[in-house]
Amino acid sequence: MAKYVNPTKVITGPDTRWSYCNAWEAKAINGGTPKFSVSLIIPKSDTATIAKVKAAIQAAYEEGASKLKGNGKSVPQLSAIKTPLRDGDLERPDDEAYANAYFINANSATAPGIVDADRQPIIDHSEVYSGVYGRASINFYAFNSNGNRGIACGLNNLQKIRDGEPLGGKSRAEDDFNDDEDSDFLD
Repeated sequence: MAKYVNPTKVITGPDTRWSYCNAWEAKAINGGTPKFSVSLIIPKSDTATIAKVKAAIQAAYEEGASKLKGNGKSVPQLSAIKTPLRDGDLERPDDEAYANAYFINANSATAPGIVDADRQPIIDHSEVYSGVYGRASINFYAFNSNGNRGIACGLNNLQKIRDGEPLGGKSRAEDDFNDDEDSDFLD
């Protein structure tokens, strides 16, 4: 039996970096519904992932045409509505982590599954933080609410591939105390 391929679903490449990572606890933004979320920073050099994302956005646009049309006479052009693929060089010029990259903000009302490179569940919350490199399972869908129309990105699951420099200026306890620099204070 042929496996169904969802044209609106994408698995990002392993060099995708996670930022603003709220994978363990849902957070409300501007008083909205609490959601699990992550900003996925995709290097512009990862052309395969970018092509898959653009194709999935197009598929979501086509699948959601009636929703996007709403009460209007026609479906707005894809270029005229909000889409989740954004250019870090243009929108975050002062943030080094977003340089030479695209980014997508993905969220979900339900917690994502989180696994390591060997597909084993990660339970230690300190293993998943803003700055980690990994893959993300995401899906794209059309929305039309309160006069806003566009394509949004849902967060399904996350796979941590490797550690990265923590983003946001906060260091991890494991990193702060892993050298022998202060060992003489115990002597």
